[in-house]
Amino acid sequence: MQQPVDLLGLVHTAAAFLALALSVGILAARKGSRFHKRLGIVYGGCMVGLNFTAFAIYDLFGHFAAFHWAAVASFVTLLAGLWPLVRRRPGWIDRHAYFMSWSVVGLWAAAAAEAATRMFDAFFASALGASLLVIAVGAVIIWRTVPRILGHSPARASL
Repeated sequence: MQQPVDLLGLVHTAAAFLALALSVGILAARKGSRFHKRLGIVYGGCMVGLNFTAFAIYDLFGHFAAFHWAAVASFVTLLAGLWPLVRRRPGWIDRHAYFMSWSVVGLWAAAAAEAATRMFDAFFASALGASLLVIAVGAVIIWRTVPRILGHSPARASL
């Protein structure tokens, strides 16, 4: 007998894959370009969908758990990156760049955790290890790259 389609899981997975693909395009695009902005709008929508579906998935533990808290952190980071676009106060580009960069790092860390749990038996160790590795590499990349894109040295970079 065939299993019924898990629509929530399907939407969650589709949003995740689309957000991952869009993140690559956004990072490669010229910042501030029409292409960057359009991809960013779709990325933001995918991330909202991804996070809200994550809040509704309880198959793994049956209750609000660590992955739900990661979704909260992801949503907060996303909102912190989008809010400067709305307010356009002094320094908004810096805040937008840093928080959206962390949004992407969180997305890739979640993808790495998902992949690791499917490849290794040690569920928590593999998820945590993969996530921490991506976050560490992402932190170095953000620290080195974002200030250069913004036009100032890492020592002067601040939120």
